Amino acid sequence: MAFIYYVTQIQFDYGAVKLLKQECERVGITKPLIVTDAGVKAAGVLQKALDALPGMTVAVFDQTPSNPTEAAVRAAAAMYKASGCDGLIAVGGGSAIDCAKGVAIAATHEGPLTTYATIEGGSLKITDRAAPLIAVPTTSGTGSEVARGAIIIVDDHRKLGFHSWHLVPKTAICDPELTLGLPAKLTAATGMDAIAHCMETFMAPAFNPPADGIGLDGLQRGWAHIERATKDGSDREARLNMMSASMQGAMAFQKGLGCVHSLSHSLGGVDPRLHHGTLNAMFLPAVVRFNASAESIQKEHRLQRMAQAMGIGSSDSKGTEIADCIRDMNSRLGLPSGLAALGVTKDMYEDVINGAMADHCHKTNPRIATREDYRELLDASA
Repeated sequence: MAFIYYVTQIQFDYGAVKLLKQECERVGITKPLIVTDAGVKAAGVLQKALDALPGMTVAVFDQTPSNPTEAAVRAAAAMYKASGCDGLIAVGGGSAIDCAKGVAIAATHEGPLTTYATIEGGSLKITDRAAPLIAVPTTSGTGSEVARGAIIIVDDHRKLGFHSWHLVPKTAICDPELTLGLPAKLTAATGMDAIAHCMETFMAPAFNPPADGIGLDGLQRGWAHIERATKDGSDREARLNMMSASMQGAMAFQKGLGCVHSLSHSLGGVDPRLHHGTLNAMFLPAVVRFNASAESIQKEHRLQRMAQAMGIGSSDSKGTEIADCIRDMNSRLGLPSGLAALGVTKDMYEDVINGAMADHCHKTNPRIATREDYRELLDASA
């Protein structure tokens, strides 16, 4: 039985951040906690959100780390309670939005955060008591503003997923203007994250034609505009299309992801300094090749359809051309040449494989990977 759900209210346009107070009133938030990070604050983007909330009492937690942690969630939840807040506004990239989703759980539910992790059977324990959340993305990558999940490093250093429809933001305010100052390196890494979402969910075997259509269109937009957005951060058309690709990838990945994310989630837990989008870019070529022989990929001509969306022809049945094009794109964007360039060594592999085998994305890949498959994917991505 396929379950298909789309998804939340989205305000999408240049200047959309000005609708923030209106959306708080619609949702019933009167005293929000803004969850953000030091970089967003320093760039002046937090102030734009505050300026859009005239007359409202607002608390601010600006200490979200680059990979959100259970410790940060605890600190923000304590501020939420101490300030008497009744809702959350996340202003930032996926880290801030995911941290805010953790706060939505921790501020309203008892027990350690790990209790509510997907692989611990915690999804059904997340109830409608979760604090209401409005998400204002400042990067074009994770699409967490329209997704039901959050990825958080818990106290035992595992990087775990938390999934519930109660965590979907009540409103996503997608304002491409907030991304115009994003540095080229971060534009490239987050953009490849969005492209990986569109590609991996399109390859996932579950039956969800709307997700396939949304993901494929997102891939086409992202692939056509990522270089422009990276090379000229003021290109308004490119920024708008990259924000759309990010949003579309996350709207679609309710269908499932796969080995790219199993590996990047796990490796990001082993070494939290590594950027999630960069890791996705590193793993994507090898996983495309690995998936090529899957029955669902062949039957639905999925590689050929992705190749068409990328403008590289339609005859790629083994994933070779797509994989090579992704590697070429990574190089043109100035991303690392592979895992070794990121400092990943073979002595990390066992821990990475252990995490990948347990990850919530492992079973939604079109081919179920073995431990040896994961080892080969790591070697191929090195």
